[in-house]
Amino acid sequence: MKEKIEDLEKRIAEAKLGGGEKRIESQHKKGKLTARERIHFLLDEGSFEEIGMLVTHRSTLFGLDEQKFYGDGVITGYGTINGRLVYVFSQDFTVLGGSLAEAHAEKICKVMDLAMKNGAPVIGLNDSGGARIQEGVVSLGGYADIFYRNTLASGVIPQISAIMGPCAGGAVYSPALTDFIMMVENTSYMFVTGPNVVKTVTHEEVTSEELGGASAHSTKSGVTHFTAQNEIDAINQLKKLMSYIPQNCEEDAPALPYEAGDEVRTVLNDIIPENPNQPYDIREVISGVIDADSFYEVHKDYAENIVVGFARLAGRSIGIVANQPAVLAGVLDIESSKKGARFVRFCDAFNIPLLVFEDVPGFLPGTDQEWNAIITNGAKLLYAFSEATVPRITVITRKAYGGAYDVMNSKHIGADMNYAWPSAEIAVMGAKGAAEIIFKKEIASADDSEAKWKEKEQEYADEFAHPYRAAARGYIDEVIKPEATREKLIKAFKMLENKADKLPKKKHGNIPL
Repeated sequence: MKEKIEDLEKRIAEAKLGGGEKRIESQHKKGKLTARERIHFLLDEGSFEEIGMLVTHRSTLFGLDEQKFYGDGVITGYGTINGRLVYVFSQDFTVLGGSLAEAHAEKICKVMDLAMKNGAPVIGLNDSGGARIQEGVVSLGGYADIFYRNTLASGVIPQISAIMGPCAGGAVYSPALTDFIMMVENTSYMFVTGPNVVKTVTHEEVTSEELGGASAHSTKSGVTHFTAQNEIDAINQLKKLMSYIPQNCEEDAPALPYEAGDEVRTVLNDIIPENPNQPYDIREVISGVIDADSFYEVHKDYAENIVVGFARLAGRSIGIVANQPAVLAGVLDIESSKKGARFVRFCDAFNIPLLVFEDVPGFLPGTDQEWNAIITNGAKLLYAFSEATVPRITVITRKAYGGAYDVMNSKHIGADMNYAWPSAEIAVMGAKGAAEIIFKKEIASADDSEAKWKEKEQEYADEFAHPYRAAARGYIDEVIKPEATREKLIKAFKMLENKADKLPKKKHGNIPL
């Protein structure tokens, strides 16, 4: 038995070395951790239990019979983050470039199946050269097996992808099917076709970083939700993200202990400018309402005219969607609608209550928006809110104009509680535009048309540029002082914590994709 135990220990030691010391050293020189080091920093100390350590590939073609490594380029297993069960796979670039093939894919599928059976999140640490071309179509089949499981798991358990190196070709679609993507600046990239193919087909000269780096995907495409300065930062952000979300769709997110105190926030009284056209930062409103330093923004650098993210209110996790008047006056456009809709649907899938701060002058006009389908893209946000059955509360801080008023979680599409500050303006459009349309003939025939226009603009503003007509109709449940917002929200979410709402029986809806 002693010899057999020694043989086992030898195999384990070999498996832990991955592709060997030289390749580990090469990984470190690139500023990257190894697959095992990433798991070590991500999971609670001593909690990781590996599955499939001694798995090897079964291929013999193109010299693969001489390149067998234990684990086959991916480390899989389970452990805990802050005491909560998670499943994890970590691709090992030191073994055959982390390439995915039959055995590699089977290991990933195994932990995904276990995660579904046990109702726990899956975290993928991606660092792979792509499909193992020596195994041919078997590699493609392995990707599809994973994609299928990603889709089945969607909305059942949280799925999070961290891109820690290259992620190209078919490899990008598994992360794209997960709930959140994290990328590391300067050492990770994602693209369907790489710079060489781009150059051949379109004659564009572009680097991997420019084409699919963290900066490109966090600002231009919106593919990645978070960026990190380095891998340790990425791992710490993954842990932070996990603290806001539940284990599965049947549970609630973990709550922190909270002692009630004075909830009045007088600082909120002075945020809205006297001039209704002057911008302000909606993050000041958010930070004035939520628990101190609890806001974790999602998609921070993409579609900045809307702000979304997680926060805590009286210790409980909530999702926040807020128009940002400091960027494009907070107008809704294609990108912001998609960004908001995606976040709303995640929160609804995982029982995270939604809080909306509204200051929206409407949808962005122009041929670019119309020709690129602002109609169907704007409808995504409308659909997402209308479909959501979690507790939903809206606070209108200033403008709520036109169709955008309806879309931003209005009472008419199922919001539970709708509050307005005295500064709120709820109308079909701004007073200036409305006066021009309603009093067009009167203004045109006046001796001083400019003065008449201003007079009629003020007349319309006095009639509609306030929250009281909406309050009289019951579209607004209460007009509140800004300083009372936090207290009102804590009480309202507490009142709604046992909300039970069901959608009509159906296979699934047909969201305007």
